[in-house]
Amino acid sequence: MGAGHAHKLYRHGHSPVHALPPHTKIAAVLAFVVVVVSTPREAMWAFAVYAGLLALVAHTARVPAGFLLKRLLIEVPFVAFAVLLPFVAEGERIDVLGLSLSVNGLWGAWNVLAKGTLGVAASVLLASTTELRELLLGLQRLRLPPLLVQIASFMVRYGDVITDELRRMRIARESRGFEARGVRHWGVLAKSAGALFIRSYERGERVHLAMVSRGYAGSMPVIDEVTASRAQWSYASLLPGAALAVCLLGWIL
Repeated sequence: MGAGHAHKLYRHGHSPVHALPPHTKIAAVLAFVVVVVSTPREAMWAFAVYAGLLALVAHTARVPAGFLLKRLLIEVPFVAFAVLLPFVAEGERIDVLGLSLSVNGLWGAWNVLAKGTLGVAASVLLASTTELRELLLGLQRLRLPPLLVQIASFMVRYGDVITDELRRMRIARESRGFEARGVRHWGVLAKSAGALFIRSYERGERVHLAMVSRGYAGSMPVIDEVTASRAQWSYASLLPGAALAVCLLGWIL
């Protein structure tokens, strides 16, 4: 996978969560999300317990609450959708502060907000404690199709390259006195986007030819073999295991 690649979601640390092998964390988060989604929406107390479990993980990983909450803003579009559900859903209606709201819509909004927020929070914690390169190695270890892992790897590697190319093009436009102020400037921006696409395509061809000349035959060599002990798997399974117990109680009670 080559050299490490830091990302904005990652928070460097030396906590027990950071030290876990990446594939154990990916599996734990996936299992946790599946359990959360399987929990009946009526068991509101269960979602509070899930939030407490994630807070405990964040505390163990030394991820500040502000860092986590700021990155939860990515779910704002889903929050807007959930807010609209009580107004547009059909079925039994109830008056709340003079507004006629759908009972099914209220439950649906709660379901989306609770499960969506917990899922995003778990994903943010995973990204906060695992570098992108380690995530790719973890996916490879979990037997994700190699082609998908390679595509993700190239996206990570060259995302910043393309962004930097776009920045240089913007600086070049501004150094020539260009400033986008209205619709009449869209043509220039469209030409810049086209030039960026052509440059990116050509760069991709050159990279592929360089790889083929070095013996690439459809698979990337595994440089680091990531393994996990039974104790590490047990430690990673604490979160989904506790969540599963809460889920079962939610269905029983």
